[in-house]
Amino acid sequence: MGRLSLRPSLDRISFSCLFPASWHFSLSSQVLPRLLVPSLRQLLFISLVVCLVGLLYLLLVTGKGHASWIRKESHFHRHLARVTDVEATDTSNPNLNYGLVVDCGSSGSRVFVYCWPRHNGNPHELLDIRQMRDLHRKPVVMKIKPGISELATTPEKASEYIYPLLSFAAQHIPKNKHQETPLYILCTAGMRILPDSQQEALLEDLRTDIPVHFNFLFSDSHVEVISGKQEGVYAWIGINFVLGRFNHVHNDGEAVIEVNVPGSDQQEALVRKRTAGVLDMGGVSTQIAYEVPKTVSFASPQQEEVAKNLLAEFNLGCDAHRTEHVYRVYVSTFLGFGGNAARQRYEESLIRNTVTRNKLFDQHVGETADSPLLDPCLPTDLQDGVGPPTQKLYLRGTGDFDQCRQLLQPFLNRTNETQTSLNGIYQPAIDYNNSQFYGFSEFYYCTEDVLRMGGDYNSSKYARAAKSYCATQWRTLKERFNSGLYASHADLHRLKYQCFKSAWMYEVFHSGFSFPTNYKNLKTALLVYDKEVQWTLGAILYRTRFLPLRDIQQESLKGVHSHWRHSFSFVNNHYLFLACFFVVLLSILLYLLRLRRIHRRTAQRCTPSSVAGPWLEKGLGSPTLPINL
Repeated sequence: MGRLSLRPSLDRISFSCLFPASWHFSLSSQVLPRLLVPSLRQLLFISLVVCLVGLLYLLLVTGKGHASWIRKESHFHRHLARVTDVEATDTSNPNLNYGLVVDCGSSGSRVFVYCWPRHNGNPHELLDIRQMRDLHRKPVVMKIKPGISELATTPEKASEYIYPLLSFAAQHIPKNKHQETPLYILCTAGMRILPDSQQEALLEDLRTDIPVHFNFLFSDSHVEVISGKQEGVYAWIGINFVLGRFNHVHNDGEAVIEVNVPGSDQQEALVRKRTAGVLDMGGVSTQIAYEVPKTVSFASPQQEEVAKNLLAEFNLGCDAHRTEHVYRVYVSTFLGFGGNAARQRYEESLIRNTVTRNKLFDQHVGETADSPLLDPCLPTDLQDGVGPPTQKLYLRGTGDFDQCRQLLQPFLNRTNETQTSLNGIYQPAIDYNNSQFYGFSEFYYCTEDVLRMGGDYNSSKYARAAKSYCATQWRTLKERFNSGLYASHADLHRLKYQCFKSAWMYEVFHSGFSFPTNYKNLKTALLVYDKEVQWTLGAILYRTRFLPLRDIQQESLKGVHSHWRHSFSFVNNHYLFLACFFVVLLSILLYLLRLRRIHRRTAQRCTPSSVAGPWLEKGLGSPTLPINL
């Protein structure tokens, strides 16, 4: 480092510096008075100016740095969470908590093990829940078949049925954590179709026997049959949680929305991160879920009554009095509108209409392979047979995408009522200019498996690709398939019905849900951040939302000291610089005052006080009277 030397002597003061370049100069005492002996008023003025400059620096630099630090640290931790989320879970960490969710579906049941670190005590933040991973970095999940609804006539076997799942989970969670690990058993579609008495018999067996064999945190309310609406809300929560949309510290450029918080008395709208809507088309049903940021209005009292069953208002935060995590979400499930169910309805309609037409005009269209019914929803020249053996209908594809779309529109069951979608069901308005949706399952398969267009959706490009595929000869499509040009999991069934499903997806999205053809914010995806997001993640996030209260209370007992240490960590660089700056400034001022006193005493010894006094008071040297030092 460089070194600055200041050496006062009786007749001159010398300055020298060794780095970055050697230099040296001296000042005689005759020029020192004006430079080094300012008046007290001048010293105070200089100090005031320097303090103002320092405060301006503090406001402009550290204030901006604080905000940018929060954004950068938040972004860093989100990115870090995505990286560490694929690492094996450290079960030796005593600050790690665990939770279990059993998804009892129609075809089987699965147990998901989740974990999260101790909450940081900030009531504005949610638990950082992630899926537990074993030593091989694989998610801790186990599935059994068949579904629990198969035990409807033997409900006493329910706990025996679910025992392997819980035993598997217990082996992965440290024993000393079992007592504080919440367990939720949530049943879906398969159980919903059972009579209430059979449902209750199965649930009662689980409530009675599970606490006997396992020491998990489990109560009667932890096992239930959830509605399709609840399942949709949980899926929406899980996806937006993984996307980081519940972290309200947003970076510059991130999309935000204005929200009229449900149940809040505040007049001004809350500005927070824009959440993502969810579109999911399975084989049997199609589901849509999205946040409704504005207060909704209804066209009729009947519509308002229907909307109550489709709108969910909930608070994800741990404090019921805070509104920053209050959401209003629209969820609707449409049975029979999945890809396979829609094709079945379409084929049944073809059979019914063809039989009627043949009888009316005495024709035999579709009764043999030599006189097939032309189907625009199958690839060109593909021959297919549908219906039961006693009423089989033979088809030959013509591959006309636009005609297929027109034929499918009546199957959407649209009405002329405003704010409605499929089946005439109420649908709140969507701000197409400031919204984003993710399309899963068939939305992804239709765009990616064959057309290889998964990701950002563009309706015009998609329609051109689908039209080209439909018009291609079936023989050519099979040759491409055998050459491996399509996705690895695409099969001949996908190739066969790709034309139909492409048209069905297009119509559901644009005609059913009324998204404009120039909508640019749909992303079709199979995974979010390279992992499959289950509705069970949203379920445990919602059901454990009050657990942070325990950590917040413990955090408050630590007092202000820990808060001071945390706050100091991000501003220490700026404040340390300012502290050093003011220390150096104070040292210089004290040294100048010392020099002033030395100069005054020396001048008083050498000159009459009556002559030297006025000049020294003004900090000036005598122009006529020599000074001998």
